[in-house]
Amino acid sequence: MIDTLLDAIGDSSVGMFIAESATAFPWIEVAHVLGIVVVFGSILLVDLRLIGLAGRDYPPLSFSRTILPVTWSAFIIAVITGALMFTSNPHGYFDNTMFRVKMLLLVLAGLNMLVFHLVTMRGGRVNDGPGPLPGGARIAGLISVTLWLAVIACGRWIGFTMSPF
Repeated sequence: MIDTLLDAIGDSSVGMFIAESATAFPWIEVAHVLGIVVVFGSILLVDLRLIGLAGRDYPPLSFSRTILPVTWSAFIIAVITGALMFTSNPHGYFDNTMFRVKMLLLVLAGLNMLVFHLVTMRGGRVNDGPGPLPGGARIAGLISVTLWLAVIACGRWIGFTMSPF
């Protein structure tokens, strides 16, 4: 069943175009990398504030709300370009351990963000003033930075561990 789905993705007009074009994949990859850079950079700003290593004078909730639209816009670009790259060699990506680890890490990063927003922030444990934050916020920031660095490392590793077809 999964092989049939992967075949359909790879045999699609988009998948075939990207796989056969000399320039499509590299340009899509450039857009993907730029999207990831903006995602990680914007998340890192918030995480460093949560951890207490930077921006301690900025209210964390307001700071996060200001940066969040940039993060989500870049994330959407990264998802779209990542999906486009996947179409060029779906079996190669799906069978690649580093790709699977990267996807798992993305899910864990999302869960970390969800828990932070639904539990730590909503529970009133994070005030919107300057100064240090509670331990839960710091831990969420550390977990986030660690997970996103691992996502980036696995993403780079994919290119070195993937079969060409």
